[in-house]
Amino acid sequence: MNSPIQVAIQGTKGSFHDIAARLYFGNTIEILSCDTFKESIDLVRQNPIIVGAIAIENTIAGSLLQNYNLLKDSDVRIIGEHKLRIKHSLVALEGQEIEDIHEVRSHYMALLQCEQFLSQHPHIQLIEAEDTAKSAHKIATSNQRGIAGICYAETAKQFGLKILAEGIETNKHNFTRFLMVAHKDKAEQITQKESCNKASIVFSLPHEQGSLSKVLTILSFYNINLTKIQSLPVIGHEWEYLFYIDLSFDNYMRYTQAIDAIRPLIRNIKILGEYTEGEQTI
Repeated sequence: MNSPIQVAIQGTKGSFHDIAARLYFGNTIEILSCDTFKESIDLVRQNPIIVGAIAIENTIAGSLLQNYNLLKDSDVRIIGEHKLRIKHSLVALEGQEIEDIHEVRSHYMALLQCEQFLSQHPHIQLIEAEDTAKSAHKIATSNQRGIAGICYAETAKQFGLKILAEGIETNKHNFTRFLMVAHKDKAEQITQKESCNKASIVFSLPHEQGSLSKVLTILSFYNINLTKIQSLPVIGHEWEYLFYIDLSFDNYMRYTQAIDAIRPLIRNIKILGEYTEGEQTI
């Protein structure tokens, strides 16, 4: 009997990372909970059997910049992605209503994403915590009355908590994009390059006028679509930047030709992954 796929995530059971990983890899996976993104990436880097799921951007809060650098500096590669609709619920122990709650504990991003709803209840104090699911789990296991959490509705049910209010996120079009990653050797084995239609790359550019526009012109010539660009400063090199770029294409050969064409214009290029564009959970 085959062992379940081991997936390293930042967070724990019931977290959005857990949900995204199960939607991508299947519900029979074994979750390896990590306290930090670096810890999850290190597990994948050190053990080719383990894969990982990490958040990379949110439609409201923007990019998780630290995770770009973690990918660049590691031997892991992107093998896929999933775009998860973020739905938040206010949850607490049974037998309580919103009027009984004096404190909400959750991840700072969840608090931010529910700001409009929470502002309607000024009697509730907001406390930042490390994780949505962990906060909900602690309420359940420590019998914390008067305290609510913010998490996914299914997570609340797993922990036996009552849903006081569902769909409390301000923006109903709030998505987080999760990247599925594997050790570079495993990624090479399982990636079917001819079926790939998306790639993530990083490179630096000389500090010269028009250097970026030349690269973009070449990509356009090869019918490569630029779906995201994120710049980060190169530490120790004033006014030089790393450019993290997501590309989509419908012809893998044209994509490789485009990469070869821009190589003379750029520095330190690294292919972070070639994969199939991910589904979007509504």
